[in-house]
Amino acid sequence: MGRRTRLIPHPRMNPLEIIAVALGLANVGLLVRRSIWNYPFGMAMVTLYCVIFWQARLYGEAVLQVFFFIVQGWGWWLWARAGGLTRMVRVEWMGWRGQVLSVALVASSSLGIGWAMARFTDAALPYADATIAGASVVAQVLLAMRRVENWALWIAIDVLSIGVYLARELYLTAGLYVVFLGMATAGLVVWARAARQGGAIAT
Repeated sequence: MGRRTRLIPHPRMNPLEIIAVALGLANVGLLVRRSIWNYPFGMAMVTLYCVIFWQARLYGEAVLQVFFFIVQGWGWWLWARAGGLTRMVRVEWMGWRGQVLSVALVASSSLGIGWAMARFTDAALPYADATIAGASVVAQVLLAMRRVENWALWIAIDVLSIGVYLARELYLTAGLYVVFLGMATAGLVVWARAARQGGAIAT
């Protein structure tokens, strides 16, 4: 009797993931252009990803989407106050104190959240999940404050996220983050140029 070949089922494509990917591309594309209209796309995207990540047992990132929704609303208000409704917003570099504080916040939150998820939940990849969550919190705040360094942090987040999403079989989202990686790199170049031309160093 011959050996039976076991067929490995192809993972089903989540319709919510397809919509979230489209919203994410619009969101980041508008961010690179320093357009305030990135925010409605971003807020819709994170709402969908809250559901997607919870289903994938990436709890840190699921809860993170709630934070993103709130901070994006705050960022929308800040960008409007900065004149974003009528023109591209002004962007600036951080001072060295802000840079050191940002790195310290990422490290401490990643370790603390990672330990808590490893200890008290069935999170699939607790420390990687926590690092993405902690770094994303800091990056989103820097983005709302229009600091150029937010893009450098998003580049690191995108690289780690690609590995995590591949491990959890979120292939479309992993592909989205490959695109995000390229767009974040472009964002860093564009915002750095804009800051040199008209932005002061922030204290």
